[in-house]
Amino acid sequence: MYSRHRFPSEIISYSVWLYYTFPLSYRDIEKMMLYRGIEVTYETIREWCQKFGQQYANQLRCKRPYITDKWHLDEMVVTIKKQQYYLWRAVDSEGNVLEVLLQRHRDTKAAHRFFRKLLKKQSFVPRVIVTDKLKSYEAAKKQVMQNVEHRQHKGLNNRAENSHQPTRVRERRMRRFKSPGQAQRFLSAFGPIRGHFHPKQHELSAKRYREQLRQRFEDWREIACVKIAA
Repeated sequence: MYSRHRFPSEIISYSVWLYYTFPLSYRDIEKMMLYRGIEVTYETIREWCQKFGQQYANQLRCKRPYITDKWHLDEMVVTIKKQQYYLWRAVDSEGNVLEVLLQRHRDTKAAHRFFRKLLKKQSFVPRVIVTDKLKSYEAAKKQVMQNVEHRQHKGLNNRAENSHQPTRVRERRMRRFKSPGQAQRFLSAFGPIRGHFHPKQHELSAKRYREQLRQRFEDWREIACVKIAA
């Protein structure tokens, strides 16, 4: 996995963890590593994130305890080089990001494409989906998930709308995404990695919250092949 890399897995995985978990730039991480006596350029950190980010994210998906059968779907506008795109997002009732897909349109064809990708990734059909009143959802659902209950109401979809907030924070920090491909690659890895390290602190006692984080750190070290010093 790390063959022909000059730096060990501990440093590579730590840099990737910093980038996807906190609103930091590559240059920020370069300074943080230098503070610890590690000389690595921001270009190298960018290459690590692009190479390993999605690999880590895919393995973290397998670590999730379960996915609920109630899915919330929503779209947000993303402007890239003065062109408007739509970021389609699905989360379950626990807030786990199930899928994101950046598309130029917000029509039935786009909704159909998003449903297909979502179902392929999850490998099961939900009991109910919750969306806003965009008609494209209902039209696409009739083609793909005819027997699934569909609830359309603006107020019911706060969970999906709230899940856009971390993306907006990173979009501002990165001074907008540079291209549709770059945005899709980043967000596909960003959702699972950030979500893994952000359990619902407000619903947990301090002790339980720390226990969950310790377990998630162990999961990260396992997938990144990092050995803990005895």
